[in-house]
Amino acid sequence: MTSNSNTTSKLDYSLVFILILLFLASCFAIYSAQASGQYKENFLIKQIVWYVVGAGIITMVMTLDSDQLKKLTWYAYGFGIFLLAFLIVAPPSIAPVINGAKNWFKVPGIGSLQPSEFVKIFIILGLARTIEQHHLKNPVKSIQTDFWLLIKMGIVTMVPLGLIIKQDLGTSLVFLSILLGMIFISGISWKILVPIFTFGILVIGTIFYFVLWSPDVLEKYLGVGEYQLRRIYSWLDPYSYQGSDAYQLTKSLLAIGSGQTGGKGFGNREVYLPESQTDFIFSVVGEEYGFIGSSVLISLFFLLIYHITKVGMETKNNFYTYICVGVISMITFHVFQNIGMTIGVLPITGIPLPFISYGGSALMGNMMALGLIFSIRYHYKKYMFSTTA
Repeated sequence: MTSNSNTTSKLDYSLVFILILLFLASCFAIYSAQASGQYKENFLIKQIVWYVVGAGIITMVMTLDSDQLKKLTWYAYGFGIFLLAFLIVAPPSIAPVINGAKNWFKVPGIGSLQPSEFVKIFIILGLARTIEQHHLKNPVKSIQTDFWLLIKMGIVTMVPLGLIIKQDLGTSLVFLSILLGMIFISGISWKILVPIFTFGILVIGTIFYFVLWSPDVLEKYLGVGEYQLRRIYSWLDPYSYQGSDAYQLTKSLLAIGSGQTGGKGFGNREVYLPESQTDFIFSVVGEEYGFIGSSVLISLFFLLIYHITKVGMETKNNFYTYICVGVISMITFHVFQNIGMTIGVLPITGIPLPFISYGGSALMGNMMALGLIFSIRYHYKKYMFSTTA
């Protein structure tokens, strides 16, 4: 406490500016993508509507301070678990099976909503609260307390993960990326992490071995679907599957490659790419704006991640710092995975490009995440003679 203080409560205008640039990039890309004529829907208008809804979500989340977020964390987490569990047992009239998976709720008047997009944010809050509470209860660290923290973080993540892993491999990987990022910031000793990560690498290598030579083992014991395996095969050898599973990938490579350095210009697309307004929106950017335009978009994402990193480092509230790390982990994985799959570096997982791809659920989830960052800045207090915030 201090008697002489200069308290500021403000809107993060830098983040607003970055978000506006992302919005404009999304509008230009979606406008070009929908010109392919595959659908008669106006995805641009819908995306603008979702952005307006997302702005409302940011406004609501921004009003919540640290204490209120902590009180709501486990209620939100529990609600997310309920939605994922209900999605499994819901009848097809409510949760239709699309491409062999039940990932969406059909909501009259709205369309489809994917609950896992919101659960990502609830996991970030849950892990942040778990880490903070653990350190408050265990001020003296030891191998035992660190191992117990790792177990608690694993439980928080694995419960929702277990409900979606068979339905949505891409979102499952996002959950794991969030967990991994927050483990690094949690303060757990490397004496625990190094053996665990080494074992994890060996497990991943073993799974990859079975994917190539004994896929029936994965189907039987891990429940990996045939369509998921085909995605991996089509990634490793796309031109052998270009008439089926690798059709989008080969078209994406052609589109991005044909853009060359400066692109073909706005609206001058020549390569037909189905569903380009969603997962393959980066291919549209690459073809129309080339290497230069693609680099500008990637730089914009780096600017966003840098800004969130700066916010996390400035605050003295550990709960806020953990939230920033979770949001950074989520957005970073989304960007690298989406762009990586469009250029053939990573397998196709159906993960959209944050803030750019068309999609209401994904956009609202990402806007909720930014709402947390806006909240941190809005309630951030600077004191002239104090080091607390």
